[in-house]
Amino acid sequence: MSGRRGDRDRGRGGDRGGGGGNGGGVDEDMYDEQEGVTITTSKGVRAVKSFDDMGLREDLLRGIYNYGFEKPSAIQQRAMLPICQGRDVIAQAQSGTGKSSLIAMAICQRIDTKTREVQALVLSPTRELAQQTEKLVLAIGDFMNIQAHACVGGHSIGEDIRKLDHGVHCVSGTPGRVNDMCQRQVCVCGGGLTGARV
Repeated sequence: MSGRRGDRDRGRGGDRGGGGGNGGGVDEDMYDEQEGVTITTSKGVRAVKSFDDMGLREDLLRGIYNYGFEKPSAIQQRAMLPICQGRDVIAQAQSGTGKSSLIAMAICQRIDTKTREVQALVLSPTRELAQQTEKLVLAIGDFMNIQAHACVGGHSIGEDIRKLDHGVHCVSGTPGRVNDMCQRQVCVCGGGLTGARV
């Protein structure tokens, strides 16, 4: 999925091959008047205009509304359900369109809070983005008691080891530090791992 400014006739072809994990097919272009963008989605992906209509957990909805969200952005309307259904999703959009909060919401929906082990791993190219994702997961998942930790360089390795040994549901980090924790066998991910790369 990608949000692009401008009109629909920019020479984008119909069949783009893989179709975003839906078994192939033709991508579909839709113009979102409210956000002023043309959105390309895999065939069969529909927009869900309200968080209430997404079938999300009640405690997650409380966290979403408490954080200040009123309605989903264009990318959230189209990517939330496929991610929550376990589909592979490539979601591209401009800055400030709600990608990081989309990742946080989807993680919170898929986490089993009864099991205190790493179930979601988010890799980010910068410390700041990894820390932002951790804060979003903690804030949106506040009513669910979701535990998250940012594994990034420049912070104590001992503190990372202590937090991970204690048990967290989500690790948000930079590739180098996350790899270091995996090499030390501190960051061991559960079988039902949800992954995202920002």
